[in-house]
Amino acid sequence: MSYTGMPIDDDLLVKYLVGEATPTEEEAIQNWIAASPANRQEFDNFKLIWDESQHIASTKALDEDAAYLRLQKRLNNTTPNVEARSAQVRKMKPSWWIGIAASLLLICTVAWLTISHYYDNRNIAFVKINSEAKTRTQTLPDGSVVTLNSHSTLIYPEKFTGTIRPVTMLGEAFFKVTPDKTKPFIIKVNGVTVRVVGTSFNVKSRDDKTQVIVETGIVNVSEKSRNVNLNPGEKVLVTKKDGLLAKESIKGRLYNYYATHELVCDETPLHELVGSLNEIYGSHIVIGNKAINNLPITTVFKDQSLDETLLVISETFKIKVERGKKGIVLK
Repeated sequence: MSYTGMPIDDDLLVKYLVGEATPTEEEAIQNWIAASPANRQEFDNFKLIWDESQHIASTKALDEDAAYLRLQKRLNNTTPNVEARSAQVRKMKPSWWIGIAASLLLICTVAWLTISHYYDNRNIAFVKINSEAKTRTQTLPDGSVVTLNSHSTLIYPEKFTGTIRPVTMLGEAFFKVTPDKTKPFIIKVNGVTVRVVGTSFNVKSRDDKTQVIVETGIVNVSEKSRNVNLNPGEKVLVTKKDGLLAKESIKGRLYNYYATHELVCDETPLHELVGSLNEIYGSHIVIGNKAINNLPITTVFKDQSLDETLLVISETFKIKVERGKKGIVLK
């Protein structure tokens, strides 16, 4: 459906997030969000930035007036050289009615990039990449390569000029980070910090859950006061409810099918493969017999259809695949 209501701009979204929107404005924003996946993505990205700003505001003492002036100068005087449709500098306008809250949003949108002690006073442009309904691969200024899954967002400086290489993301992405021990690569996502110097790993953050899986190298994942180092073949989950959980080992590589078009099973429990198939194909497969839940499978599925994959599973374990109105049952 299309949206034909009042214009939705940054000021109105800030007003909505701080609880000062009128009932009419709230209804308009909700209708705008529901009108298209692109609008939902834009709102989720805006909310991510807002949430990050609240976290930064609670942990750093900032000279708001001076920082705001510096930020405005940088945004107004810098023109990034990027594609208009897929990458842009995020420009945010202050609003007289919200005062300090709006200033904090403007400052903290890029505060950890531009105002922290990692950066000096040179102009810095910011690039925003939206993958929309398809995967997209982007090479960063340091040569690192990021593959975004569909409906994901990446924000990074046009040049890494400080002592770190910082990016912010929303959704899911596979990173191949160029090694540089003198300049750590840092990802901010949904209140979680991922820190590396050169490695490959997958980050997935949806529905208040953030999962990090390491393919090569060592990755440090931190949330609030807790942190853990992950080695190749290990994963960790961070939830809004329980925080940073214990790390676990993985069997195979099911996590980045969107980037490789391969499902690599290495004694992978059947229930894990089923979970990945449901996500990849939008199917509803359930295991109707608990006895086969953890059966290990070792094989590689390369660009195979769901029917072809289910046939392999059926023949491997000698189980039935029953299709019904409510989905597919393995038993």
